[in-house]
Amino acid sequence: MADRVYPAAKPNPPPAAAAANGGAPASFPAPKSQTYQRPIYRPQAPAKRRRSCRCSLCCCFCWALLAVILLALAAAAAGGAFYLLYRPQRPSFTVSSVRLASLNLTSSATAPVLTDAITLTVTARNPNKKIAYLYGDFTLSAATSANALPLGSATVPGFAHAAGNTTVLTATIASSAAAVDPSASGDVKKSGGFGVVLDADTSAGARVGGLRTKKIGIQVHCEGIKVTPPPPPPPAPRKAKGGKNGTVALAPAPAPSDADTTTATATATASTAAHPCKVRVRVKIWKWTF
Repeated sequence: MADRVYPAAKPNPPPAAAAANGGAPASFPAPKSQTYQRPIYRPQAPAKRRRSCRCSLCCCFCWALLAVILLALAAAAAGGAFYLLYRPQRPSFTVSSVRLASLNLTSSATAPVLTDAITLTVTARNPNKKIAYLYGDFTLSAATSANALPLGSATVPGFAHAAGNTTVLTATIASSAAAVDPSASGDVKKSGGFGVVLDADTSAGARVGGLRTKKIGIQVHCEGIKVTPPPPPPPAPRKAKGGKNGTVALAPAPAPSDADTTTATATATASTAAHPCKVRVRVKIWKWTF
């Protein structure tokens, strides 16, 4: 058998030659020249800085919390030592005597007017043995227990209350021709007793040896006090003409009616029962006092 001779394979012409010879263009684009672009620099340091800032904030918070705890422990230790050494106690106030000296309330249904005077005695005691109290001026005010009808006010000078000392304060709370609410005027009875509430506002500071504390506001509140209006004075007899030889007979005065003005000027009965008071600390924040 004779050997077969195969023609040699022809190489593929280049794309330009193939297009010139009428052949189909190549399916891939011609290579383009590539330009070099410089990469953008992006530092990685900020991540480490954030971590360091967070760590520093945590450390600062821990140190601040530790300092607060240490200060609180030191203050508690100092307070405990002060209490064991001096045994501080609050001062006590007691209303020893109350007397409604005068009472005048008009019976007008639209605009009643009140004039009254209340004399009272307050006993202040300092139970401490080494602590003295320094009081500012006392502002006393009284009102009825039912509807808080104002009965007047007064001022008592402040004083230094030595350790273990007892001081007696006397004052007269008065109101002169004060217009009152007609709906609350029924609290002031013409006969019988009615309840009275007494408040005394002042500022107080403590003195221990040569050290003095800053004064803070306090209020002495006394309630459960009952006063009795004084009995009305006996009416004056009227002169009546008549009788022989020009003699003048005295006619009895007419009995007062309920429509007349209620006036009490006779001696009133004093309430001698002791009424303990409560001492409250008053804190003032801007315009409000608690």
